[in-house]
Parts: sequence; C-alpha cells; structure tokens
Amino acid sequence: MGLEKLHPFDAGKWGKVISFLKEEKLLSDGMLVEAREASEEDLLVVHTRRYLNELKWSFAVATITEIPPVIFLPNFLVQRKVLKPLRIQTGGTIMGNGHERDFMGDQRVYIMDVYNRHIYPGDRFAKQAIRRKVELEWGTEDDEYLDKVERNLKRALQEHPPDIMVYNAGTDILEGDRLGGLSISPQGIVKRDELVFRVARRCQVPILMVTSETGVPAGRGRQPWNAVHYSRTAHYYGNTNLIAQTQPVYFLCVIFTIF
Repeated sequence: MGLEKLHPFDAGKWGKVISFLKEEKLLSDGMLVEAREASEEDLLVVHTRRYLNELKWSFAVATITEIPPVIFLPNFLVQRKVLKPLRIQTGGTIMGNGHERDFMGDQRVYIMDVYNRHIYPGDRFAKQAIRRKVELEWGTEDDEYLDKVERNLKRALQEHPPDIMVYNAGTDILEGDRLGGLSISPQGIVKRDELVFRVARRCQVPILMVTSETGVPAGRGRQPWNAVHYSRTAHYYGNTNLIAQTQPVYFLCVIFTIF
C-alpha cells in the first residue's frame, strides 16, 4: 500500500540485503528458508491475548507502527495489508527495552547494551535488566566507541562466562543516521564486528550474530549499508559453529543499537 514510506526506516531494506548478497554470490536460493505466517498460537507465546485483541482497532495499530494514517483505514484492511505482512517478516527492528523487559530477573541472561542515552525510548524500568550499561553521548566517534566496546565486553565475559553470545550488530550508530545520533564510520562498524568476534573466539564462546538496522538510506546507485556490513563480516569470518548445551544455558546478550 506504500504506507511503509511514511516511516523513517526503510521497510524494504531486507529485500535489498538479500538481492545484494545474491549478486555477490554469498547467498543462493537454496540457502533461504521461506517464512511462514505466524499463527495465533505462535503469537501468544510472546504476546498477551489483550494485546492481540487491541490490534482489532486501527487506532492501536497506527500507534504501534508509528504510521498515523493507518488510523483512517478500516480494520479488515489493516489486518490484510498491514499486520499480515508483519506476521511473515523475518527481519529485525530496533531492540533494547523489549527483550530487556522479557528477561527481567532472569539470572541466566547477562545483557550488555551500548546506546545513545539521550534518545528513544528512555525506558528506565527496562534499564534495570541491563547488567552492563555503556551509555554514549551525542556524536560519539570511532576511537572512543571502540575503546568502550572492547573494555566493557571483556569485563562482561569475566563477570558472566556464557555458554553462547547473542550479538545484535546494530548499525543505527552509523554517521548520518537520523535517529541514532552517533558518528561511527562504516570502517568503525566493521572494526567493531571484528573486535566482538575476536574476543568471543579468544574466550571460546560460540556467537550468534543477528542483523539490526540503520536509518541511513542507501540512495540511488548505492548498495544498502546493511548488506555491505554483513557480507564483509560473513566473508571475513565465514561460518561460526554453535554448540548444543545441556541446560541451564547462560547467555551473554551484546546489544549495539538504539536503547
């Protein structure tokens, strides 16, 4: 319907990433798994019945998606054209306070979060779940950023030796990002990824890297930054094997995105 163009983020970026990775011969159709639409049973694993019922009101959906014109659409159209595509998406979005609320009080999960402390969402309650907060100022640049990441990541691994590290490799720290407010260069982001993988391997910790986003548009004739970022990392490190663990499993979640 074109409503996604009214949001600051490029909702089509993940398709662009896939296209770029295919062009670079880093990905083939045989490596892709087609997403199935989440059933109501699936949704109830992570959402309450009350929340799902609220989605029957266009006003609620407009508020959640941050696209005001949705309020004027009949809800049957919202269900078909707005919510159904969301139930089959596999890409990421802004992370921080959501999973921190989910894991509040769970001692198996150690969360280290690196973020601009002045911007959205400013969720003070969720901050209680962060075991290592690395709060940054407006315009933080490469040298200061990489120094803080390295020092705090090493300390986090000492405090909480994990069975697996979940690494949310956010790129909304990129200079020019309209929402992130930091000034990290493309080279700085690549160095950060190399640093995180290097530290994890040195400590012999399996690592799962998940994609995150940037508000910096690719622009005509330019490749999407997320695609360049992840293809470089995949090329540099190759596949990282994950190991099966008997419970309990202790996680280190390392977050680089908007808090």
